[in-house]
Amino acid sequence: MYSKEVNERSPLRVFEKSIHGGLGPGNLGVVMSRAGIGKTAFLIGVALDDLMHGQKVFHISFEDSVQRIRDFYDVIFEELRRTTHMDDAAEAHQLVERSRMIHVYGRGELSVDRLRKTIGFLGEHMHFEPSVLVLDGIDFHATDNDELGTLKALAEELKVEIWMSAQVHRADPPNPPARVADHVVRFDDYMSVLVLLHPEEAGSVTVQLLKDHDNPDIGDLKMKLDPTTLLLLNE
Repeated sequence: MYSKEVNERSPLRVFEKSIHGGLGPGNLGVVMSRAGIGKTAFLIGVALDDLMHGQKVFHISFEDSVQRIRDFYDVIFEELRRTTHMDDAAEAHQLVERSRMIHVYGRGELSVDRLRKTIGFLGEHMHFEPSVLVLDGIDFHATDNDELGTLKALAEELKVEIWMSAQVHRADPPNPPARVADHVVRFDDYMSVLVLLHPEEAGSVTVQLLKDHDNPDIGDLKMKLDPTTLLLLNE
């Protein structure tokens, strides 16, 4: 079902040059970009990669409706189906639907304690125990060290990997040499992976790996993504 071609379109290819190979349980990862560049699409691409490897994903959005997120998953899945070989696309889509949970909250409505209780409820009453958690639309300006530290502890406790998105602006002062905005880099101690998306004049989006665990040798690792789906371009 999960063919070599499907794997090669995943944005997680950006980690192939890393000895770590991915985010991993107990770790926090952040994808950053200006508004409208593709943070949600990137996170959905990451989620689909995990879902089609048989893992369960709990996707939480602070910006979009459940239907909009579902539609986004379908668009990116359809692009994978159209451009790659799937042994059984219908079965793959059913696997995605069974293994994914989507919740939506307003800004400030979800605390880490409430998140722990929600995950516990899903496990106890629905037998849904995610290995990947997506938090799309966190306001890093309104977040503090205690909250990020508690979230990191939750990831370690539940053995889940947590992917988040952070919006940056043209005016945000970068923190050299990684060019990470100040409101994100202040949480660097809790983050294992940092990814930056930025648009190219030709229409593609470049994904740049800025931090990969404690690996000091990430070089200038950049890869081009489709501007609509944030899947790796077929070149």
